[in-house]
Amino acid sequence: MSIEVKNEFGKIDITNDVIAQVVGEAAIECYGIVGMASRHQIRDGLTEILRKENYGRGVIVRNVGEATHIDMYVIVGYGTKISEVAYQVQSKVKYTLTKTIGMTVKSVNIFVQGVRVTNL
Repeated sequence: MSIEVKNEFGKIDITNDVIAQVVGEAAIECYGIVGMASRHQIRDGLTEILRKENYGRGVIVRNVGEATHIDMYVIVGYGTKISEVAYQVQSKVKYTLTKTIGMTVKSVNIFVQGVRVTNL
């Protein structure tokens, strides 16, 4: 599935994989986020932090009618307020998608897959 953007020069098709990569990059810049996690990777209570080129594996982009919904799987830093980190990620993702792609998002759902101690 893809998003179609039309302008005076023609049309642009943006795939969900590109949207997922942009969302992953925006999320990782937020304070309190240690990394992105795969949505299918919880084994024995352990999760693996995804590398930069695989951020899209931690994001699901769903298009329901005209509305776009995003599900994100993240790992947060120990000692951070999870609700505040999630709010900041939601705000950053919505802002980034509006500015870079020109699309609005109906919802950004955050799923915390783990908590890690970060080295300061």
